[in-house]
Amino acid sequence: MLRSMASTVAIITDSTAYLPAAALARHRITSVPLTVVIGGEALEDGTELSARRLARALQQRQSVTTSRPGPAVFADAYRAAADAGATAIVSLHISAEISGTWDAATVAGRDAPVPVHVVDSGGVAMALGFCVLAAAQTVEAGGTAEEAVAAAVKRAEATRALFYVDTLEHLRRGGRIGAAQALVGSALAVKPLLELTGGRIEPLEKVRTASRAIARLEELAVEHCGTAPVDIAVHHLAAAERAGGLAERLADRVPGLAELHVSEVGAVLGAHTGPGLLGVVVSPR
Repeated sequence: MLRSMASTVAIITDSTAYLPAAALARHRITSVPLTVVIGGEALEDGTELSARRLARALQQRQSVTTSRPGPAVFADAYRAAADAGATAIVSLHISAEISGTWDAATVAGRDAPVPVHVVDSGGVAMALGFCVLAAAQTVEAGGTAEEAVAAAVKRAEATRALFYVDTLEHLRRGGRIGAAQALVGSALAVKPLLELTGGRIEPLEKVRTASRAIARLEELAVEHCGTAPVDIAVHHLAAAERAGGLAERLADRVPGLAELHVSEVGAVLGAHTGPGLLGVVVSPR
């Protein structure tokens, strides 16, 4: 069988997109895992084992650290794609403000056997995942690598990611939020709502109770959805019941809903947000 033009552009991402295995397989997307170290043991991000152990470790206040893939890991992935017939690669990654993953991919791309277009999505979780899918679908429709990059960037610019966390303490420990902000939140016993803005996770609102904060998260998501076609992802860490309930309510309230994904985040994001995380990613088509 002759290889189609579309198949000559390979799509590569990292595990923080939290794309389902079925979606990775269907669109022939390669996912490079980040690493989480729990109690001295290194585990790959995005596995059920690491998510379960992460929640338990954080609750027990064990040491948890995360690390990006090294350039050599990306070099291997790019070489494998070229060996499989790719003549160009689009490599899309977690926000460079959050992780050094984009830097490692960029370094590896300079010496790759085929041109590599490295994209900083400015996002994490399905805020990255929807960009990856936009790029993959563009390639499948016969688009070039440049067109796939443009589709991903356009999707990223329209996507909004909102998060509820039980405490700001984990973000403070990871250096993702200032100590003063975390201290004020703890002192007032508020429940923080956060959003991805400028590639960083920033405070959005502070609400007095968990139930009110989750209701407000829902309202903000519905407002951003509008009536046009939109994809939604609901993420959680050790909060499956909460996530399922929120997803059901959003399905009832969003008239333009196209696809709805519900998934538990992996350890890299979870390490910085803690158990109880509830997130909504709204991505207009």
